[in-house]
Amino acid sequence: MNFKFQKINPEAKAPERANDLDAGYDLSCLEDFEIYPFERALVKTGIKVQLGREMYGRIAPRSGLAFKKGIDVLAGVVDAGYTGELGVVLINLSDEIVKFQKHDRIAQLIIEKCYDVNWIEVEEIKDTERGEGGFGSSDIPSLSDRRAVEVTSFDDPA
Repeated sequence: MNFKFQKINPEAKAPERANDLDAGYDLSCLEDFEIYPFERALVKTGIKVQLGREMYGRIAPRSGLAFKKGIDVLAGVVDAGYTGELGVVLINLSDEIVKFQKHDRIAQLIIEKCYDVNWIEVEEIKDTERGEGGFGSSDIPSLSDRRAVEVTSFDDPA
């Protein structure tokens, strides 16, 4: 399958897979930068992509960066209609400064199918065996024993 991309910076790198069977296409940064602990950064890639109808791009973390450095990705949906430069929102969840060098692989772009649907409002949703059982309802001990906290307001009590 062919996808079009455009370099808007001549130093940008094309999205590429490290291995033929990889799901994600690595995205690289254009310059050196660092992210302090618990800081977010919007990192430019210097490329634009054109996705097909009923597709979207999911910008996902690289497992090595997540495990070894505590780097995760936020806000990772690229809609088919978006034609601007790809930016990657990174967050440093570690307690150390993480440094990147120009052309480091910072995230991966995964092309996924999505569906154009018509929503139909109904009076009631048909029940299933699981029903309304949510977090921990499948009796996985490590999840079902955790306490869920519901946030109802962000208002300042002062």
